[in-house]
Amino acid sequence: MRVLMFGWEFPPHISGGLGTACYGLTKGMSEIPNLEVIFVVPKAYGDEPQDAIKLVGAGNIPVKITRFTDDSYVSNLEYLQVDSNLVPYSTPEEYFELVSKSTTNKSRIVEVNEQGCIPFTGKYGSSLYTEIYYYSLVAEQIAKMYDFDIIHAHDWLAYPAGIAAKRVSGKPLVVHVHATDFDRSGGSVNPTVYRIEKEGLDNADRAITVSNLTRDIVINKYGQSPDKVVTVYNAVEPNEAALVKQKKGMDEKVVTFLGRITLQKGPEYFVEAAYKVLKRMDNVRFVMAGSGDMMNKMVERAASLGIMDKFHFTGFLKGNAVFKMFNYSDLYIMPSISEPFGISPLEAMQSGVPVIISKQSGVSEILKHAIKIDFWDIDKMANAIYAILNYPSLAQTISENGRNEANNLRWSASAKEVYKVYNSVISEKNI
Repeated sequence: MRVLMFGWEFPPHISGGLGTACYGLTKGMSEIPNLEVIFVVPKAYGDEPQDAIKLVGAGNIPVKITRFTDDSYVSNLEYLQVDSNLVPYSTPEEYFELVSKSTTNKSRIVEVNEQGCIPFTGKYGSSLYTEIYYYSLVAEQIAKMYDFDIIHAHDWLAYPAGIAAKRVSGKPLVVHVHATDFDRSGGSVNPTVYRIEKEGLDNADRAITVSNLTRDIVINKYGQSPDKVVTVYNAVEPNEAALVKQKKGMDEKVVTFLGRITLQKGPEYFVEAAYKVLKRMDNVRFVMAGSGDMMNKMVERAASLGIMDKFHFTGFLKGNAVFKMFNYSDLYIMPSISEPFGISPLEAMQSGVPVIISKQSGVSEILKHAIKIDFWDIDKMANAIYAILNYPSLAQTISENGRNEANNLRWSASAKEVYKVYNSVISEKNI
C-alpha cells in the first residue's frame, strides 16, 4: 500500500506538536511491511530525516498551470489581507484581521519562479492563506505524478491539498485532526479556519482524531457521523536524551511548564499555583518554557505577585533542549484549558519526571500514572505540587510508574491503528 500524505511541517523544522506527531507516526508506519509513505510539505529544507518516508517539497514541483479560472475556494480566500502572524495553534488574539477587496476580474494569476515552481515559505505568516491554496494547486500536480492507494492529510492547513488530490485521483481521503479551532481559540472560532476544517471533514472518507475529546468536537461541532470518526491516540518516540540526568548545581526544586504561552495552554493557572506554593515553601523555582501571545502578560503577573526571583522564562525550546529542561525538572505541569492530546507529558514521563495534567486534555484519557486536576482548580494544583516536592517516596512512585507507562506508548502501535483505518476505507471503496 502506498500513502500520499500531506502535512505542513516536519522535523527539525517544527513549531509545535504537529510536526513531532507526523514524524513519530510515519516512523511507526515504516515498521509495517509493504506500506510506503510519500510525505509532502510546502517547503523541504533538505535536512529532514527520510529513513521512514519519501519527502517531497511542494516548492520543488513545477506547476503546469500558471493561470486558472475562478474557483469557490479562491473567491473566498484570494483577497484576504493579513495584518499579523498566524501559528497553527494560536489564539484569537493572534489571528489576523481579514479585509476583503472587491474585484471584477474573474481570473487569478499564480506567480512561479524560473523553474516553474511556486515558492513557499512553509511558515505561518502573512501569506498563510495564499500558501494553503497554492499548496492545493501543487497537490493536484503531485497526485498526477505518483501512484498511490490512499490520501492522508494532517490538520486544517493540509486539508485543501488532500481534497485537491482526491478530486484529481479519485482515491479515498483520510484527514487527521490534531486540533480544532475550538481548542485553539477557546471558543471564539475564526469563521474562515472553521470553514476550511469543515470542508476537509465533509470531503473525507474517514477522520482520525487524537482523542475522544477531539472526536466529540468533530461530531458535535462539525456535524460528522460518529461512524466516520475514529480515535487513534498519539504516542512518544524513544529518545536517549530522556535518560541523561543533569546536575542542577542547586538544591532547589524545579517545576516546569513547557508549551505555547497562549490561552489554550492555561499558563495563568500555572503562575497562580506557583504563587500559592511559594507562600508555603521557598526552595523551589518555576520555569515557563515556550513563547506565545500571553508571555508578556505572564511576566507582568509574576512581577505583580512578587515572585520573579523564583520564576524563569526560557523562550521556545525544541529537540534535545526539551529533554535537557525535563532532566533539570522535578515536576512537569500541563494545565491546558483544552488540549486535544498533549505529547509533552509523555516526554516528561520518559525522563522520569512526575506530571500533573488537566482533566481537559486528551492524554488524560489514557494515562494512569499522572495526577489529573481541573485546569481552573489552582488550590488543588498547588497542593499537588507541594506534596510531590516534599514527599520523595510519592514522587519516586509516580516517576517510576510514569516512565514505564510512557515507554509502553509506542508510535508503532498507533501506526497499526491508522493502517487498520486505511484498509477499512479502501475495502469500502472497493465494494
